[in-house]
Amino acid sequence: MTPLHNNIPKYRETVSRPTCLDGMATLNSERRAFAHKINRTVASEVRKQVSRDYGSPQLSKKRAGVHQMVPLTEVVEPVDYEEYVSGHPTGAEPGPLRQLLEFPTDDLELVLQERECATIEPAVPEEDSLDPRVRDALGVYTDDWLIIQRKYQRYSTTQTPHNSERQREKQKGLVKQTFELDEAAIDRQDEQDDSKRHSVSLDDTPRGSWASSIFDLKNSTPDALLPSVLERTAAEDMDRRNAENRLQGRHTDLLGLYPAPDEDEAVERCSIPEVPKEHTGQRIMVKCLSLKFEIEIEPIFGSLALYDVKEKKKISEDFHFDLNSDQMKSLLRPHNPHVAISTLARSAIFSITYPSPDIFLVIKLEKVLQQGDIGECCEPYMVMKESDSTKHKEKLEKLRAQAEQMCTRLGRFRMPFAWTAIHLLNIVSSVGGLERSDSDSDTERKGTWNERKKKGFERMSLGEDMCNFTNFRPATLTVTNFFKQEGDRLSDEDLYKFLADMRRPSSVLRRLRPVTAQLKIDISPAPEAPHYCLSPELLHVKPYPDPRVRPTKDVLEFPARYVYTPHTTYRNLLYVYPQTVNFSSRQGSVRNIAVKVQFMAGEDPSQAMPVIFGKSSCAEFYKEAYTPVIYHNKSPELYEEVKMKIPANLTDNHHLLFTFYHISCQPKQNTPLETPVGYTWIPLMQHGRLRTGSFSLPVSVEKPPPSYSVLTPDVQLPGMKWVDNHKGVFNVEVRAASSVHTQDPYLDKFFTLVYVLEEYSFPFRLKDVIITEANVEAELKASMAALKGALLDTCVRFLHQLMSKLILLIVHPPVIAGQIVNLGRAAFEAMALLVNQIHKNLEGNQDHHGRNNLLASYIHYCFHLPTTEPVSPPIVGATPYELPIQYATLSRATARPSSLLLSRSKSISNSNPDLASTPATPDEEVQRIIGSKGIDRSHSWVNSAYAPGGSRAVLRRNPNSSCELKQASERGYRMSAFIETASFLCPPSRQIAKKLLHEELALQWVVSTSTVRDASLRQAWFFFQLMVKSMAHHLFLSSRLDMPRRQRFPDRFVDDIAALVCAISVDIASRYHKDVELVERLNSSLAFFLNDLISLMDRGFVFNLIRSYYKQINNKLHTAQNPSSLTALRMDFIRIVCSHEHYVTLNLPCATLSPPASPSPSTSSTTSQSSAFSSHVQDQGVVSMFELSVPFRQQHFLSGLLLSELSLILEPDGEGVFFLHKKAISALHSLLCSHDADPRYTDPQVRSHIAQLYLPLIPVVMETLPQLHDFTDTSPQRVRHASALIDDNDPDNGTISQSVAMAIAGSPLPHSKPNSFTLPSVAGRQCSALSAECSRTLLVCFLWVWKNADAGLLERWVSNLSVPQINRLLDLLHLCLSCFEYKGKKALERINSLTFKKSQDMKARLEEAILGTIGARQEMVRRCRERSPYGGQENVRWRKNVPHWRQNADRVDKTKAEVEQESVVDGNLATEAALIVLDTLEIIVKTVVMSELKESVLGGVLRVLLHSMAGNQSALFLQHCFSTQRALVYKIRA
Repeated sequence: MTPLHNNIPKYRETVSRPTCLDGMATLNSERRAFAHKINRTVASEVRKQVSRDYGSPQLSKKRAGVHQMVPLTEVVEPVDYEEYVSGHPTGAEPGPLRQLLEFPTDDLELVLQERECATIEPAVPEEDSLDPRVRDALGVYTDDWLIIQRKYQRYSTTQTPHNSERQREKQKGLVKQTFELDEAAIDRQDEQDDSKRHSVSLDDTPRGSWASSIFDLKNSTPDALLPSVLERTAAEDMDRRNAENRLQGRHTDLLGLYPAPDEDEAVERCSIPEVPKEHTGQRIMVKCLSLKFEIEIEPIFGSLALYDVKEKKKISEDFHFDLNSDQMKSLLRPHNPHVAISTLARSAIFSITYPSPDIFLVIKLEKVLQQGDIGECCEPYMVMKESDSTKHKEKLEKLRAQAEQMCTRLGRFRMPFAWTAIHLLNIVSSVGGLERSDSDSDTERKGTWNERKKKGFERMSLGEDMCNFTNFRPATLTVTNFFKQEGDRLSDEDLYKFLADMRRPSSVLRRLRPVTAQLKIDISPAPEAPHYCLSPELLHVKPYPDPRVRPTKDVLEFPARYVYTPHTTYRNLLYVYPQTVNFSSRQGSVRNIAVKVQFMAGEDPSQAMPVIFGKSSCAEFYKEAYTPVIYHNKSPELYEEVKMKIPANLTDNHHLLFTFYHISCQPKQNTPLETPVGYTWIPLMQHGRLRTGSFSLPVSVEKPPPSYSVLTPDVQLPGMKWVDNHKGVFNVEVRAASSVHTQDPYLDKFFTLVYVLEEYSFPFRLKDVIITEANVEAELKASMAALKGALLDTCVRFLHQLMSKLILLIVHPPVIAGQIVNLGRAAFEAMALLVNQIHKNLEGNQDHHGRNNLLASYIHYCFHLPTTEPVSPPIVGATPYELPIQYATLSRATARPSSLLLSRSKSISNSNPDLASTPATPDEEVQRIIGSKGIDRSHSWVNSAYAPGGSRAVLRRNPNSSCELKQASERGYRMSAFIETASFLCPPSRQIAKKLLHEELALQWVVSTSTVRDASLRQAWFFFQLMVKSMAHHLFLSSRLDMPRRQRFPDRFVDDIAALVCAISVDIASRYHKDVELVERLNSSLAFFLNDLISLMDRGFVFNLIRSYYKQINNKLHTAQNPSSLTALRMDFIRIVCSHEHYVTLNLPCATLSPPASPSPSTSSTTSQSSAFSSHVQDQGVVSMFELSVPFRQQHFLSGLLLSELSLILEPDGEGVFFLHKKAISALHSLLCSHDADPRYTDPQVRSHIAQLYLPLIPVVMETLPQLHDFTDTSPQRVRHASALIDDNDPDNGTISQSVAMAIAGSPLPHSKPNSFTLPSVAGRQCSALSAECSRTLLVCFLWVWKNADAGLLERWVSNLSVPQINRLLDLLHLCLSCFEYKGKKALERINSLTFKKSQDMKARLEEAILGTIGARQEMVRRCRERSPYGGQENVRWRKNVPHWRQNADRVDKTKAEVEQESVVDGNLATEAALIVLDTLEIIVKTVVMSELKESVLGGVLRVLLHSMAGNQSALFLQHCFSTQRALVYKIRA
């Protein structure tokens, strides 16, 4: 098979003219131009011309002019956009046309979007003095979103796709066209239903039309007369009147009637990321309604929590509730005089991130401590009933009196009582309205045996997919059986064994004697926005209409596995879990052990902080909390959860203090209630880290000595007595739920070192290392390199803070002791590796371009350039002085020392003779130096590899010309940005260096190597978007948006961008066959980057970057094994670039094709040459507007690239590359659709200017005529809807084509030339190389140009065509009529267009894989990428669990109304297409009617007219068609 591109350049030239007609310019000037061309041409010359043009499968490829010698495979140098715009001010009045010519001044806008707060009160700490960690966290969590957006981007297809839903909305309200075909079908149906008309059949009539209704014709009223038909009218008046009539009621949006572009090809789609928000799982609401025992003698307190048995993890904090009667509550009033309303909650909302069949809701009950073990205390509840009150009256009274006494004395202390659990799967799996039994313990809903069996099978097959907690039927459960707590089996490990045992049929627990009670709870899916809800920090969640209403608590989740979501709100909670105490070796009465937990700010008892959350029916916060007491147990197992707030200003003195008491349950003389028996503590801050985890602590018998808080109990302090000889006898676990403290050693070390630098707190002890000014740089770099060892979920949770710190180190490198600690490279490497790690591990959370949603949302919403510079506190005694502001560009040697002394940096002298005055800004000075003569730029480049002849030689931007990229002369290491020394009062050792992030990113990327370079390439989109937002924010901050684009950025940065784009283009060209997925993503990332740069930089420079990309691809294309893949990449690239919202303006639509002076040879002399068919200079100028000539491609650069790609892909030697046909045509179709839908381009004059950008499409489609699908074939198997026309030779039909079959068989592919095209009819054309779908889309684009282009321009172009070319144009119009012919409502009902289209596409891909035009690996990668469950909805084709059709967009089973609407749209499309053909025929007739050989053309015109009448046309079209026919007959007769 001939490759799409080969080494032979393809030239476009104008059609050569016979030399015998060169003297035609001297003929009578009054004669029309067309007559000049054909009236002296003899028949033999016409035959030669026809043979030359039509004897091969292509039209002559000499459209670009013989003088140009720039093939379409090469990219011409674009016009200098900025120079052209500044030198050609728009002369248009303000209005639509003016908007077409100019970029709007408000193109970029900076939006400060207020961050939505979920709570009424802001989630901020109460303290005034803040820890640096808290201060930074608050900045990240409370700053408004900073969004920089392109105001008019909503008009591009990037964010506003043209999908079928949008198309259907636009098609509502269309006027229904009247077709004889539909009316005849209605009449036929009526006749079949009417028994009186059996004698007359529609099938007996020749046309099966209205004429069949003979009796109706006799009785019907006549139509209105047309008196103008018989009037004598001048031809000009007749043409004018016909043209005016044809314009009435026309549909302005042609492509709005055509099916929307295929969304699978919309590579430019890029949705706005979601706003960052806190993670929430599936939420269930649990309401505790009532708790009743057989006897009521004392208050009982309950708690709820979720446990995952499989993960052996508690997955929620405790929720405490109190369902006691007021009488019972009054017993504890002395201990709880003030009850906060937040502790009265009886309903809670639990979040479940990882639903599982192993999740249980565990209910634990406690009671006030009393004398006796748990079994003794539970006995009355198990044997006594309220109904037997007379029998046990005295005993009950005694128990109540005893309980009242215990509440008074021991009301602060609790003891374990009973527990039970609810298997949540039983609640969820019963969705569907099954009946439930109210008598069982857990009240499972039960269905029939078959239903239960089916559910069990589904549970086994689907596993966790069954557990959906969002849409189950609410259930009210009555739990009747509780299990008494056992004093020696209270740990979580024992609980997991019990829960696992509960699911077994012969549960040991079911054989135990239960504690009888009735707990009624309601479980339901949580509402979207519940009212009266409190956050885990007890903040009021919106909406909260009335603060006096009993609240619902939002219970904090402890996810069973990692959750990869960044923190967005301030949270700083601590959970303490005392687990075991072993005082068996402790002498004395130590049996009823209670552990008092306190959060201490210092060592004085008064420094206990009120940060411990209350439980139920009590105060909101306490200074202390006690664990439940297990009676007479020296080694109790504990299960208490103590929840605390972490203060915002933690110091080394903050610690947890644990005091162990022996509680005297029985009152005795001289015996206190509480006897302290031990002490231990945990210092919370150590080496800058919050200490969390599991601890085994020794317990001191005596009070700790002074200054104990900064030490750990593990230190053997002299003179202290310890329990069990200083062994660890107390086990406790400390967890933090904090968005401030990372609890990761790598992240903690990095943040601590950064804070040490910011606070300038030297020396600082970090474990065994003393951080000083001498080693802080090495330590910080090492900590950044070690970040890759941090847990990924922690990195993601603190992603925003981590990125902000890395960026701050790049923008404001620290200055220590007069030295710049240059951390740019280390920070860039850490950022690249972190971003790459997030991508590799979170593949499911990506869009179809491979962009991680978390990172994309960070850039879009959170990232902003640091606007506040770090300031050090002044040193006491230092002399205040003011440093002068100086700007310097620092050179870097290859082997740069660890830090660069500021004293060695050379500031630029103002005595430089090239500097006229002192510059006002650093960029101004740099600009002057770069532009001045004799300035050495030898250090302006970055790496010697990019020098000429180097491995990566790049094109460089000439400092004096913004749009010319040349080879860089030399490269060396240099700093990308100036160093700014700000004015402030501080010692000279604390000067502040300032860089620009985008400049440093570009520099570091260009010089990066090995692993870092590979990581940055794989996530190129991230750094591109970061650079773009940094550039835009910098323009806003420095007020540079009003400056000329060439002066916005310094040349050194422009050089780096050019080097970067060139290097990445080389990577794309060289790695496309090795790593398909990487190259596809890199290609689209680069295209989006250049699309963004168009809105920020010198547009001519960006055009040259595009040209640089094309050159790199072209260099590889000639030697590529699979050039189709490279061409596909290039097609995607140009489609993304062309999706810019100002695409039309970028193409200079109103410019003349005479570009300003450029290195290319001037074209003015050659374009004025006379030809055989045109003796006027202006005619040749018009011809050049319809050619892909060098002037056209220079002036309309992007449009020229797109049409050149289309023309090259449609070459017949690219036979079989179906996916390229579809790509190119779909890109063009999408662009034209965006023009039609754009409200800026509704004015007809504006539309005509836009159409000028696509005029070469007309000759391109004319050349492609032999390859187009033959819609004129009326054989039975071909009479179908236009989108479903197939035959045996069609590559899109149901069978495999001959070429594919031969490839399978191993035979060589046939290379026989197609049949020659015959002028009289279209039936003898070659077998179509384009599918029906591609052909139809290409033809509708062709008609769009004819519809919107200026009629006068089209007339002048037609006048320059030869007779064979005009006849070919007529054949194309003939094909258009057949293609868009209305098929009737009945035909639409029989067509399953969607399924057929998809099967066509699948078969085409199969053929491509067999023929080798697309790599099998590339296809596999594409399928894998489209299978992601997180991808956009456009990629459902290859998903396993989703049908490969779009159920919402295009359903196969359409309703009657939908079919009716489709017929209305199809009728309007057929009418509009036919009217455009009619307009074109009028132009052709107007041009040729004055020639002597008009018969050679008018025959073809009449053939097209007759063909239009023979088809199914609307009444509206037929009216205009007959008018045109009358006018044509009149002109011929005249």
